[in-house]
Amino acid sequence: MGTFNRVASAVFDRLLAPFGAAPRWAPWLDLALWSALSGVVALLVYKLVSSQRGIARTKNLIKLHLLEIRLFKEDILGVFVSTAKIVLRNVVYIAHNLAPMAVMLVPMLVILAQLVAWYGYSPLPSGSVRLLKVQLDRARSPVATTAVTLELPPGVVLEAPPVRTARGEIAWRLRAERDGDHELVLRAGDETQVKRLAVGGAPRKVPVLRSKGWESLLYPGEDALPRTSAFESIRVDYPARDMGLLPAGEPGILLGFLALSLLVGFAFKGLLGVTI
Repeated sequence: MGTFNRVASAVFDRLLAPFGAAPRWAPWLDLALWSALSGVVALLVYKLVSSQRGIARTKNLIKLHLLEIRLFKEDILGVFVSTAKIVLRNVVYIAHNLAPMAVMLVPMLVILAQLVAWYGYSPLPSGSVRLLKVQLDRARSPVATTAVTLELPPGVVLEAPPVRTARGEIAWRLRAERDGDHELVLRAGDETQVKRLAVGGAPRKVPVLRSKGWESLLYPGEDALPRTSAFESIRVDYPARDMGLLPAGEPGILLGFLALSLLVGFAFKGLLGVTI
């Protein structure tokens, strides 16, 4: 997962940085652009991977059975048979869509994850207070919560002693006093991990979560934790970025991306000769 995230980030950081790093750009305009491009690309992939003839034939048969029901509605047995055929044809139609959906799932999730990393959150305002949350991997590591230490860089101050639980959770209350990309150093026994903290400055890719689980694919702002790490996850919650016409943060990106990409896809299907 770490390698996958690094490759995806290397590509998208170059594509998105000119937009996401520019304060003059409204993030919803960038989201609209990438959603429209994704909708067109998904449409072309759908056309290439799916059985266009099979889909067209199945849809025509469904229409035929619907017409049979209208024309012979007095024939109860005939209506029942036509209805059963419609159900079966719909199963076939769904089967025709499984392959293209499976092919498009991974790249769409990658694009969404990168959009969330760039546009979903804002850096912490200078002077704000946030929790640094750590979850230890109790199944793989015997490290006690009391053995975990935190080193803070200049510009980040500890507000209160850490809170530790028997379930391997630790939380530090931190105050960000200086703008910049700071590095928080966590140690558990012989292991050392770094969590970045983005404070102030221009909009940019925000490092929300480091994890060694599948969640690391959804938060590519930092490298995933090693599988052998004593840490299960390290997280800092950031304020949601204002998306203008859309809900703030992740919900706005998810809603806008899905709605706009689907809208563009349906708008261009006739032009590109795609049967859906």
